[in-house]
Amino acid sequence: MDPVGTDLIERSERLADLAQQRLGLAPTNSPARERARQLRDHLEGFVRPRAADIEAPLIVLLLGPTGAGKSSLLNAIAGAEVSKAGVLRPTTREAVLYASESDAKHILSGDRLRLIAGDRIIHVPAPESSSGVAVIDAPDIDSVERDNRELADVLLEVSDLCVFVTTATRYADLVPWQVLRRAQERGLPLVVLLNRVPGDARDRDVVLADARRLLSEAGMNEADETLDLIAVTEGDVDARVNGLARETVRPLLDRIAQLTTESEERRSVAMDALAGAVRGLAPLVHAVADDLEHEAIDAEALRRIAETAYADELTKLSHDLRGGVLLRAEVLRRWHDFVGADQVTRFISSGLGRLRGLLLTAFRGTPTAPVSIVEEEMASTLEALALRHATEAARRTASAWSERSDAAVLIDGDAALWSASDRFAPAIREGLATWMRATIDDVRAGGGRKRAVAQVAALGVNAVGVAVMLGVFAHTAGLTGAELGIAAGTAYLNQKLLEALFGERAMEQLIEQARSRLDALLTSLFAAERERFDALAPRPAALHELAVKLRASVSELR
Repeated sequence: MDPVGTDLIERSERLADLAQQRLGLAPTNSPARERARQLRDHLEGFVRPRAADIEAPLIVLLLGPTGAGKSSLLNAIAGAEVSKAGVLRPTTREAVLYASESDAKHILSGDRLRLIAGDRIIHVPAPESSSGVAVIDAPDIDSVERDNRELADVLLEVSDLCVFVTTATRYADLVPWQVLRRAQERGLPLVVLLNRVPGDARDRDVVLADARRLLSEAGMNEADETLDLIAVTEGDVDARVNGLARETVRPLLDRIAQLTTESEERRSVAMDALAGAVRGLAPLVHAVADDLEHEAIDAEALRRIAETAYADELTKLSHDLRGGVLLRAEVLRRWHDFVGADQVTRFISSGLGRLRGLLLTAFRGTPTAPVSIVEEEMASTLEALALRHATEAARRTASAWSERSDAAVLIDGDAALWSASDRFAPAIREGLATWMRATIDDVRAGGGRKRAVAQVAALGVNAVGVAVMLGVFAHTAGLTGAELGIAAGTAYLNQKLLEALFGERAMEQLIEQARSRLDALLTSLFAAERERFDALAPRPAALHELAVKLRASVSELR
């Protein structure tokens, strides 16, 4: 193989890899996925294998809408009934490969049809004298079955010459013109066979003139050799082979015969098809790159929806947590009994700046601090609040996404996305346990004051730790001793106890440190929940980067 061919293969492989990456990002059944698949199919099914083996058999594709007469044409080419004609023919779901045994082996064992399942190709043996040219009768391009249309699309990307079969009543249909435009884009040599043309000379001229006009407007002209147009009159059939009369399609038969006998002519057609394919990559690649750019914008919008919903609910959760002490009345009353006991009150008033011996006996008779009860109450309340807001964030995001056509398919069928994930509750329980241990470790260190270490030991490390945790929720809630109610009074006493132990500045540092840890925990948990949605929407930066690589690669390939 020459260096140019080797380089072409390497560059086409890189471009095919990029197309495959793009396939992994595109939503199922979207037009963008179709374009990416088309690009991959063309590169892997034609450009690479044809560049690797320019002498491989030519593939002539018979393509067209339902009932246009493709099978009748194949029978005419073969001179025998090799493909059952009619709407209910057995080949509706499969492609018929009419080729010599040697050509069929070459084609079926190579890369050109590797994207097609083996049971979708039916081989009908042709004489060995026809070697060098294989003819494939494709499924209908307008089939009601999506798989059939996709098979026809793949075959269009792997062929060397396309014979487009349509009728005098259907040549202007939308679907055929979409296929013709793709054939033109990839520079594929094209023959248009207009079947069932009226026998009346005037009507025939009107149909052919209009067909030529449409083809010319699309940039396909007989004069500049980008197109061959063959007209078959209504009723020109050969009943013996259940096909078109061979004389009516003689120009096509002669061309196939010439390709069969002249290797240089086959090579010329193959080279023209390859050159046209490479030139035709640009519009398809740029279309795929444009898809990526548009999806980057859409993905960014989707991510912003999720980001806003989770940020709003996290803010609401923080507001709820700082709105007061998170304890039920009976639990709060038990903590109030502890911090409001006479011994603690005297401690708060005096600060116990006395001998260490007095300190050790200061709290004898003080009610036992309900540490475990308060911790359990605090954890369960925090968990419930966080779960409620995480579920609301998920519901808001899923609801907003479901209203967008580009996102509804991403969440369709996954009911779990409408609420907090199953892992959220266990994660917050574990996180809160860690947070409580860290807060108690801070208290054990005495807030940086040596005297406070002894005072904390006298009162109980865990009890003081709970006081700091409660301070996280009540310290900035605006509660003062002048306010009424048990919550306000308890918060006031709780704060005064901490001030007496550590001093105002050290107390604020302890509370702020605990609050920052809790905020970081909740932020990370909500971010993990939001990631469920972020994972569904491709990252905009990755989409932009892939678009740039695609455009650069096609420029190199050309």
